Amino acid sequence: MTHLRYVCAAGIAAAVALFAAPQALATDISDVGFVDQSAIGDLPQFQAARQQFTQYQQAVNAQFQSAIRGKNPSDQQAISAQFQQKVVAEQHQLFDSLFARAQTAIAEVSANKSLNVVVDKSIVIYGGMDITKDVVDAINQPGPIVPPVNSPAPSEIGFVDQQQIDALPKMKAANDTFMQDRQQLQSQLTQALAGKTDAEKPAIIQSFNQKLNDDQKSVIQPLVDQTTKAISTVAKSKALLLVVDQASRVYGGTDITADVLKALQ
Repeated sequence: MTHLRYVCAAGIAAAVALFAAPQALATDISDVGFVDQSAIGDLPQFQAARQQFTQYQQAVNAQFQSAIRGKNPSDQQAISAQFQQKVVAEQHQLFDSLFARAQTAIAEVSANKSLNVVVDKSIVIYGGMDITKDVVDAINQPGPIVPPVNSPAPSEIGFVDQQQIDALPKMKAANDTFMQDRQQLQSQLTQALAGKTDAEKPAIIQSFNQKLNDDQKSVIQPLVDQTTKAISTVAKSKALLLVVDQASRVYGGTDITADVLKALQ
């Protein structure tokens, strides 16, 4: 339920996220709710699952180290794939039912409160309806949770899956180019700093940071601008008030990913 992403210097997805995530949800949008997913993740059943998964990972890692000992690189890679499958299978075993129950609870509470879209609390500064307590109570109630019969009504809040945007060939190529340039600059910076005094180093670092920023503007920024324009154009054509990253969308909303991908082709 929680999506974390490491932002390196200025990746395409990170830059677009700044455009897509609203700074606030207006109070006149009465069908928008929000939920603190971290509070759900802190429930005892989730904590127990994480602890069990960590213990499983540690045990599997010990088995893996034993299994690859003395093996050639090709065999090690094959063994690694096998153990990775085991870890993924255990992850699904431990968490899928918990996530499904939480998602059903969110849907039930949303339907009872006539909410058409629910986002994560982290992107809300003002407005919206906090349904966290109701969702937690629903998750903790005994027995199964009955999902709502009807799907949420069409919403003026849209969402886009940035991971699919990241996967476009031109996006991947730009990110790869930028990362290669970044590594080269890092290597050059290390050489430039060798033998320099502490007083000389800040100016050298500042110079290389400027080179990195310039490289970002030439390689990454044009695609960020294209993506921002595509999202804006699609959102306006569908009369959407806001567009958020799918990582921040919890329930409901209008998926415009396919339209944005088509506009970026």
